[in-house]
Amino acid sequence: MGRRDVLHALEQALDATAAGAFRFVALEGEPGAGKTRLLMELSGAAQAHKLPAVAGRAAEFEQDMPFGVVIDALDDHLEEQRPDLGAGAARLLATVFPSMSPSMSPSMSPSMSPSMSAAGEAGDPDDPADLTGLARYRLYRTVRRLLEELAGPSGLVLILDDVHWADDASVELLDHLVRHPPRARVLVAVAYRPAQAAPRLATLVETAGGHGVRIGVRPLTRAEVAEFLGPQISGPRQEALYAASGGNPFYLEALARMDGGPTAATGRPGEEGQVVGSGELPPAVQAALQAELTGLPGPALLVARAAAVAADEFEPSLVAAAAEVPESTALKALDELTARDVVRPVSGGRFRFRHPLVRHATYGSAAAGWRVGVHARVASHLARLGVPATVRARHVERSGRFGDPEAIGTLVEAAHTVAPHAPGTAAQWLEAALKLTPDGAPDRLAVLTELAKMQAVSGQLAEGRRAAREVLRLLPADAHPLRARAARFCAMMERLLGNPQEARGLLLAELRVMPDPRSAPAVMLRLRLVAESLMRVDFRAAQAVLDLVPDTADDWEPSLTVAVAALRPMPAYADGRVEDALRHVDGADRLIAAAPDGHLAEWLDAITWLCWTQLFLGQYAVARDRFERVLKVARATGQSYIVPTALAGQANAYAMLGLLTEAATAADEAVAVARMLRSDQLMVFALTQQCLVGAWTGAGEEAVAWGRDAVRTSGGSGEWWGRLAGYAHAMAVIDSGDTERGAALLREACAESESAADLDQNTLLRACETLAGIEAARGDAAEAARWADRAAEIAHPLLETNLALADLARAHVLRPADPAAAAEHARRAAAALETAGHRLDAGRALLRAGTAAVDAGAGARAQARADLRAAAEIFEAAGARPLHAQALREQRRAGIRVPSGGGRGTGAGGLSRRELQVARLVVDGCTNQQIAERLYLSIRTVETHLSHIFAKLGVNSRVAMVNALSRLDVFDTES
Repeated sequence: MGRRDVLHALEQALDATAAGAFRFVALEGEPGAGKTRLLMELSGAAQAHKLPAVAGRAAEFEQDMPFGVVIDALDDHLEEQRPDLGAGAARLLATVFPSMSPSMSPSMSPSMSPSMSAAGEAGDPDDPADLTGLARYRLYRTVRRLLEELAGPSGLVLILDDVHWADDASVELLDHLVRHPPRARVLVAVAYRPAQAAPRLATLVETAGGHGVRIGVRPLTRAEVAEFLGPQISGPRQEALYAASGGNPFYLEALARMDGGPTAATGRPGEEGQVVGSGELPPAVQAALQAELTGLPGPALLVARAAAVAADEFEPSLVAAAAEVPESTALKALDELTARDVVRPVSGGRFRFRHPLVRHATYGSAAAGWRVGVHARVASHLARLGVPATVRARHVERSGRFGDPEAIGTLVEAAHTVAPHAPGTAAQWLEAALKLTPDGAPDRLAVLTELAKMQAVSGQLAEGRRAAREVLRLLPADAHPLRARAARFCAMMERLLGNPQEARGLLLAELRVMPDPRSAPAVMLRLRLVAESLMRVDFRAAQAVLDLVPDTADDWEPSLTVAVAALRPMPAYADGRVEDALRHVDGADRLIAAAPDGHLAEWLDAITWLCWTQLFLGQYAVARDRFERVLKVARATGQSYIVPTALAGQANAYAMLGLLTEAATAADEAVAVARMLRSDQLMVFALTQQCLVGAWTGAGEEAVAWGRDAVRTSGGSGEWWGRLAGYAHAMAVIDSGDTERGAALLREACAESESAADLDQNTLLRACETLAGIEAARGDAAEAARWADRAAEIAHPLLETNLALADLARAHVLRPADPAAAAEHARRAAAALETAGHRLDAGRALLRAGTAAVDAGAGARAQARADLRAAAEIFEAAGARPLHAQALREQRRAGIRVPSGGGRGTGAGGLSRRELQVARLVVDGCTNQQIAERLYLSIRTVETHLSHIFAKLGVNSRVAMVNALSRLDVFDTES
């Protein structure tokens, strides 16, 4: 009634999904506005569209159950239909969905275990738990694959109600799904109260972009209320009911149930009709529901209250234990409650309250002390059944006695179980355990330390820092090794929170009270100071500290020796002492190769600096492997704050080795984990590499946007990671075809400004080589030569690959006047780069050699063709679509017959029908997002079509594509 606009919007979303598009629909409305009823209509309409629908609901008093709303929707469905996603995916899903666990007890209903199953607790020795945010991201990707598989050819509508009560993990999963939509006919519909929605939930529609639809569920009008109540209700009473309910359907129904009508309640109608976003009920409605409850027989009211405390969806045996009555009594009471429509039966012999607000009112009608007893009885009942600690933890949290070791153990066990996928919930349960733990208890420091770690992993960096500082406060003054570790952790949290001065001050304060400045604990703090100096690009300060630190000592743990060795190369490299840097790198690499993982765990931040130094030195293959080792240890030890930086470096290594698919995956994962941790610094690292990889692969618009976001997020940081973001953004703008603006940004970021000193030699060299090429193409020989000269000055003679890039810069300069010499310089550069395994740079050098040889004339034509063919093969294998398109174009210029799209084209220009549709929309000025929306495609598919179009037409930008299409009169030939 009065919902035609909402139903029309839902119908449109279903139409789009049925046609092949992903849709995310958010129903927003106050408590009782009718969201649940509308979701029921959506389910029915989905069936009419032949789209299978599954539904779940979050619960007010179970908000700490990881993935509870998603499990409620999918778990029963997965019992009937188990998609084959592979053994690894199945193990991952089994940690969340009870029905996917082979060890799930038949007597354990899904309603009893809406979190980690027994599989998640037992673990798998061949698949160790990943305790970083990367585990969550991979789980989310697997759930996305699960939805795609469940959708199949028929499609899927996933309906999630009361999501304002969903746990953080569920909202994080939804955030991932709207950022990375399933590539299938999937519609995800959620309903929530806007006043109670977390910011991340409330902005999901904006995050979804063109895939998102926001629908407001408004109160009923006076006319709609009159129609709802019917002619048997008099006009004055209809008006009174409308005034008291504010047009809210649930409130209206509750008031109409009360014999005395709204006048039985006290207070002015205007106040009664207000909807309170926190979940409180207006006085008139509260009175109506209380009248409904007080009219129940005593046993029925007792069971109703016990059920409200026990679970959102409950079984008679659970309620009987909670109410301390025989099961037969509970069954009779449930019959009475069902007859009065207080509760309603659902599948599997279970029951639910007819509406969450009815449960809310019933829960509130029970005495607070009695509720504590119910939680205790429920926890005991579940323990007797052998239910996992994760299910019992909610009740233990609310009923555990101070100092009770069993209660503390249950909460800690539950926290450890959910830590890989729901660290926020783990932190909540550890906090609860801490409240039950006496100050002098031997385990208190261990729980507090674990709490700090879980808070950091879940993105609660400020809370993690606070807990770590509390650890530092509680530690004895003479516990120097423990204090050093706690101080290092605090300093890392301060750094990630953007407080480098606080980090430095904390370390110096702790160092001042160390009795022996050369002891191992003091060296631990000094090494963290070195890392702080490196981030600030204060390499002299870093070197000064390192000069005071010996390579090793008899009382050191082996890991400390590794850490010192790992930090020595970067200051040497930054100071231009490349020979020293190479020697330090070799020494550190030997130590790390020989060290067991346990020796690396505490010093992953130091080892990450070594890996980045290897990248800057051009040792991409070695750096890639070392980053993988860092990630492996980080996953096993839960050091999520290491992951984005390591993944960003790994993405860089993969890209330069010509493995762009792997690079894109690593960059995407880096962004996902950085977003979970909510650290601007880590996000800049990740976005920078996502931007660079995106430019290589041809994701032009997205790459520019990622670079722009990286620069904005860095906030003008004077540290090197902020400068690197500027370089990446400039390169993406150049690769998108806006050469003038990109060159200006490149000069500003890292070539003609004071910030140039804040960047590594490799990045500066690439900037100079790029600018030499741009100026040569413009015809400004003098300016091109200036950049080539600068490249030659920057390139260190011990780094052959850097010398090769300087050779390539010189080739750009020579090509207009002496193409034969240019080809020779480029070919020499290609040989050195290929030997070093720098595949993409080798391909670029071969491309320049080939184009210069074509210019040199007929005598060099055979060599030109060989160079261009080799370049095209490198780019095609790597997935460097824009460069591949350019290589094809140059091959045609050299007289090589290159098939347009491999013969797959069916229209003019060799374009397929779908490619022509995409091309037409590009000509019309549509973005990739708009094209995806209009053609019901994913953005990734649009990118693929564009890369094929570029290759077939021999262009590398949208502008060039439009010009080529206009010359071919392509659209005149399309039917």
